Amino acid sequence: MWTTIAAWLDFAPAIVLGLIILLAMTAAGWLGKRLRTWSDRDAVLTGQELKESQEGYLVSAVVGLLALLVGFTFSLAVDRFETRRSLVLQEANAIGTAYLRTQLLEEPHRARLSRLLVAYTENRLVLSKATDRSQLPALLARNDRLATDLWQATVAAFPTIRGYDFSSTYLESMNEVIDLDRSRKAARLVRIPTEVFVVLLVYMIVTAAVMGFVLIGPRGRATGFFLMFLTNMAVVLIIDIDRPARGGITEGQRPMEWLRDDMREHPPSTYDRFLLPEAPTREAPRS
Repeated sequence: MWTTIAAWLDFAPAIVLGLIILLAMTAAGWLGKRLRTWSDRDAVLTGQELKESQEGYLVSAVVGLLALLVGFTFSLAVDRFETRRSLVLQEANAIGTAYLRTQLLEEPHRARLSRLLVAYTENRLVLSKATDRSQLPALLARNDRLATDLWQATVAAFPTIRGYDFSSTYLESMNEVIDLDRSRKAARLVRIPTEVFVVLLVYMIVTAAVMGFVLIGPRGRATGFFLMFLTNMAVVLIIDIDRPARGGITEGQRPMEWLRDDMREHPPSTYDRFLLPEAPTREAPRS
């Protein structure tokens, strides 16, 4: 059941979710109004002032707790969004560092690893922006294949730099690239628990019913509906932020785009500008 609800929250259009939640809250408010009419049918005026005071405290408590739940859920969504956005910058920096250090290798390892890093970055960008679920398996398979190729090419190049202090630093940079791949995958899978969303939605519906029961008169009910509408907007925003790829608010890929453009503009040959040509070997003078 939880899996079905999670899939529904993840893939249903945000506008549709908002309308369904608002309709459910409106129906709950109407039910609360009907219950109030039924309870007041045989009511007497004795103690009416005390009753209204108690109802006012009840509405304040219920709405206050709803605001606390919405704020808590919003904090969870924003925290996960900030984590995903931070990992984009970290990965761009890691790939950029590995690309620059690759230029210190000898051929053919330099050209091979540079080409793989460019292809890996381009695939990461396409993967991060993919919204069609049918494309994800192929993109993920290509991503994993490129990561394996990167490490295999690093293993092949390692004997040529084994004797230099630079070798351990280069291995660390390639390890960081592969580790951040897993970190970004994990960050995209971590969502707000479905149970939290269900509890929040149930409490929103109960709150709407309580307001429909307590608030009387056209002005009171209009105020209650406006409050329900604002709460519904906040929840739809939370759901949207919690969607890494399908939401309208997603982590920007600008650092990765800058890196891709920079690597395209600066192929390996660019870094040979200040290399000195090898001096010709002089022949020994003949006696």
